[in-house]
Amino acid sequence: MRQIKKTALSILLLFLTFSPLYAQQKIGTETPEQKTKRMAWWTNDRFGMFIHWGLYSQAARHEWVKRWERMTDKQYQPYFDEFNPDLFNPKEWAKKAKAAGMKYAVLTTKHHEGFCLFDSKYTDYKATNTAAKRDLVREFVNAFRAEGIKIGFYYSLLDWHHPDFTVDVLHPLQPASEKDEDYDKLNKGRDMARYRAYMHNQIKELLTNYGKIDMLWLDFSYPDNGKHGKGSKDWGSVELVKEIRKLQPNIIIDNRLDLNDYQDGWDYLTPEQVNLSEWTKKNDYKTYWETCQTFSGSWGYFRDENSWKSTTQLITMLIEAVSKRGNLLLNVGPTARGLFDKRANERLDGIAAWMKYNSRSIYGCTEALETFKAPEHTMLTYNANTKRLYVHLLTYPGKTITLPGYKNKVKYVQFLHDASEIQQDSKSKAGENDLVLSLPETKPDIEIPVIELVLN
Repeated sequence: MRQIKKTALSILLLFLTFSPLYAQQKIGTETPEQKTKRMAWWTNDRFGMFIHWGLYSQAARHEWVKRWERMTDKQYQPYFDEFNPDLFNPKEWAKKAKAAGMKYAVLTTKHHEGFCLFDSKYTDYKATNTAAKRDLVREFVNAFRAEGIKIGFYYSLLDWHHPDFTVDVLHPLQPASEKDEDYDKLNKGRDMARYRAYMHNQIKELLTNYGKIDMLWLDFSYPDNGKHGKGSKDWGSVELVKEIRKLQPNIIIDNRLDLNDYQDGWDYLTPEQVNLSEWTKKNDYKTYWETCQTFSGSWGYFRDENSWKSTTQLITMLIEAVSKRGNLLLNVGPTARGLFDKRANERLDGIAAWMKYNSRSIYGCTEALETFKAPEHTMLTYNANTKRLYVHLLTYPGKTITLPGYKNKVKYVQFLHDASEIQQDSKSKAGENDLVLSLPETKPDIEIPVIELVLN
């Protein structure tokens, strides 16, 4: 993932996407209607698990440790030599994901460090050459697929280990100065064309050796850094997308290949560590988005990080994304031995307890109709197929809640977690178009209570 939060970049990308200047070039021939059909499972499922796992889990101090500490390949080599995930059991991971209500999962097959969790024939820097001695990606695929969870692959476009990947502004070997001659000296003998062929070949392996792949998460481009950054030409992005679509016609691709000039060069936006403040009302190909978020601040396992979000915060992030037509991809960073640590398990168990009773307000849901306004300290989601509106009580109001303008629009009201009826407060003096509901004084024993309204 990226080194820092990219809030400003996300805002800029949104502006570019919806600007009248946005170019309408196309790579393929898919129509908006065909895309809607292809994306249908994704917009229904709403919730996925991200898994960042690699050699950096041994350093246990951020997945960018090689860059942050300016480590050479020799200094980083002990992580490869000692990698031994002896407790790795992807079946346990898959069961945790399923219990938490996650419908798809995306694994880092290769992160920026260049280490491959899969048995690639194009490199020796892979799991099969460590004490693991096996293809960890294949085991992930088999385990998650067995639980009915859709399969996604993350693949880093960057590679700090490959000898042909040119040193740039994000490389661990970046020179102290920004002088071209210093970069040129470091890049003598390196050839991005050779690296590009390597990258394309590995992505082809991932898309041909593991059956149907539902998502491809390619990370990331930074063309704004000019000759010391990298963008679509460095990756051969147009040709790559064509090959991807040929190999896996129904696959969903993220937006990090630097193809903003192509309306079909990506399928959805990926704001990182932020939820969008609002979203377009237009119902076309540009409306798809997914926020990727962490339990704490880093993506890979960070032993000493203590800024972990609470279960309530994590559930709120999910509700907020769905309330704005988006998805949530929530990240877990397993330990070097292959386990989810105690903190991650506690959060996942908390989410599972909530989703067991309230997932109906997430799956198949989206932004509420404009005629329904959210009362203070609540969020709304809406299922157009069942015509049910969900009011998520982020702060429990106690005794009553007023739904502005809802009167005569609702035929039945209940708590979602136990299907217990919620009656109208007949003594209320609210506005003539408002609906006032009587609630128990004590908050129900559920993390975030949800009121389900069956609409007329």
